[in-house]
Amino acid sequence: MSTPEEHRQVPCWAGRTFTLVPHRTALLVIDMQRDFLDPQGLCAQRGEAIGELQVIVPVLQRAAVAARAAGIRLIHTREGYAPDLSDVHPAKGEESWVGQPGPLGRFLIRGEPGHDFIPECRPAPGETVIDKPGYSAFYRTELEDRLHAAGVTHLVFTGVTTQCCVHSSLRDAVDRGFHCLTLADGCAAYERRLHDASLALIQGESHLFGWIAEAGAFIAALAGDVERAGTA
Repeated sequence: MSTPEEHRQVPCWAGRTFTLVPHRTALLVIDMQRDFLDPQGLCAQRGEAIGELQVIVPVLQRAAVAARAAGIRLIHTREGYAPDLSDVHPAKGEESWVGQPGPLGRFLIRGEPGHDFIPECRPAPGETVIDKPGYSAFYRTELEDRLHAAGVTHLVFTGVTTQCCVHSSLRDAVDRGFHCLTLADGCAAYERRLHDASLALIQGESHLFGWIAEAGAFIAALAGDVERAGTA
């Protein structure tokens, strides 16, 4: 495990470098839920290309192992709503699938089987879980207070989907003053074009929404493998 003030240099896209101190960094694993990724989930039943999301699962597993070993805290989010839909605002209620019946229970309802994490990405004991009634991990949650209380200043973004909950959380984090790194192959969307467009937006206007790196570079940097980090 790294020492408390040991800096890690993560090589990023466009020749940039993301500098982090592990104990001031959190890895956000966004919405790796059965409703979104399970073949029995409502998204799959409605014809969404869940294979596009499933490819990141082993990437996230490796990133999580490396982060834990380096002393980086993991925070897992779940999108979900009350059984009586009291926290679903009218606009979302009119346009979304929330509460619709599916093979894994009512879609995105807290306590239903589909709301739970996929087995491969379950939080380890003691890791933080943020249940959010919206797209952003900061919307009506205690996430920002928890991060400030822990002294976290840097966030690493992974999960699904890139253009929705990942990007909503990223933009919110940037506005709240966090330094943000997105792992390009640690996020996914049902449509590759949306994933690619989301990454392009991060880089737009002189990297308006932070840094982008490959997961291999992040993992190698945490392990202190400078040569491999630079070529990952």
